[in-house]
Amino acid sequence: MPSGGQIILSHLALACALLLATFAAVRWYIRDSYRVDGFSQKHVLITGCDSGFGNLLARQLDRKGFHVIAACLTEKGAADLAKAASPRLKTFLLNVTDSASVRSAVEFVSREVGERGLWGLVNNAGRSIPIGPTEWMQLEDFTKVLDVNLIGVIDVTLQFLPLVKKAQGRVVNVASILGRLSLTGGGYCISKWGVEAFSDSLRRDMQHFGIKVSMIEPGFFKTGLTRIDLIEADLKRLWTRLPQDVRNSYGAAYLDAYLKAQNFSMGMLCSPDISKVTRCMEHALTARFPRTRYGAGWDAKLFWIPLSYLPSFVSDFIVNVLLPSPKDERNA
Repeated sequence: MPSGGQIILSHLALACALLLATFAAVRWYIRDSYRVDGFSQKHVLITGCDSGFGNLLARQLDRKGFHVIAACLTEKGAADLAKAASPRLKTFLLNVTDSASVRSAVEFVSREVGERGLWGLVNNAGRSIPIGPTEWMQLEDFTKVLDVNLIGVIDVTLQFLPLVKKAQGRVVNVASILGRLSLTGGGYCISKWGVEAFSDSLRRDMQHFGIKVSMIEPGFFKTGLTRIDLIEADLKRLWTRLPQDVRNSYGAAYLDAYLKAQNFSMGMLCSPDISKVTRCMEHALTARFPRTRYGAGWDAKLFWIPLSYLPSFVSDFIVNVLLPSPKDERNA
C-alpha cells in the first residue's frame, strides 16, 4: 500500500503536469494569435482562382487590404473574379503546366510588386481526375494530375522564389489529407504526398532566409475537384476502355457498386463551408508565427489525420468498408 506521503507526491506531480500543460496551451494560443502588420503594403499571388478555395481566398484577402494577384486558368474565371473584388485586385491567365506561361507570370508579378517583393505565394491550382482503381489507369492518367498538382507547384515555386525571398515572405502549398493517407488510385494521392515532401524540403532550406512555408491539408469539401458528376463520367470512361478480362475480374456490377459507395461517402463527408480552408490559408499568410501544417475540416482533424498515424491494417479496413470488393477477390 502506498504511504500518505507517496499519495501526496503523486497528486502534486499530477497537478504540476496539468499546470504545465495548461500554461503551454495558453502560451501557444497567444503566440498563434499574433499577426503581422502592413497588409496594404503586401502582395499575395494565388493560383487556381477561377473557383473554390483560390477564388474565396482572393476575395477574402482583398477585403483585408492586401494587393491580391489572382491567377486564373480561364478568361471567364478572371473576369468574374475581377467583378467581385476591388480595383486593387489584379487577375491574369496562368497555366501552371506551361513553363513559358509561368515565366510570363513572373514578369507580370515583378512589375506589380516592384522592390517590395512578393509577400505570399499560394499554390492552390489543382485537379483530381482521373481517380479510381490503380489497374484502370494508364500512364497519361497519372501525368495529367501530377503535371498540375506537383510539377506545376514546383515550377511556380522555383520561378517565384526570388520575389518571395526579396520580401522574406510566405509560401503556402495546398496539400490534402490524401497526402497523408492514400485512399484511391490515380495521380491525386501521389501528387499530394509529393507536395508534402517538397514543402518540407523547401521549408528547411528557406528558413535560413526568413521565408516560412506552410501546408494546408483539407479534408473533403464541395469544390470543383469533388464534383460527383465529373468524377462519375471519368470513371465510366476508364471502365469502358478496360480489356474485357479485366472487367470480368471485377464483375459486371462492380462499377455501379463503386459509384454508389463513392456517392454515399462523398455526400456524407464533403463540407460546403470552404471558408474553413481559406481561414487556414489566411492565417498562414498573416500570422507572425504560422504553423507548418493546417488540418482543415472536422474530418481531417478528428478522423483522417489521426487515422494516418495508425497501423496500415486499420486504414485498409476502413477503405475496404467504404468500397466494394471485386468479384475475383482472393484472400492471401
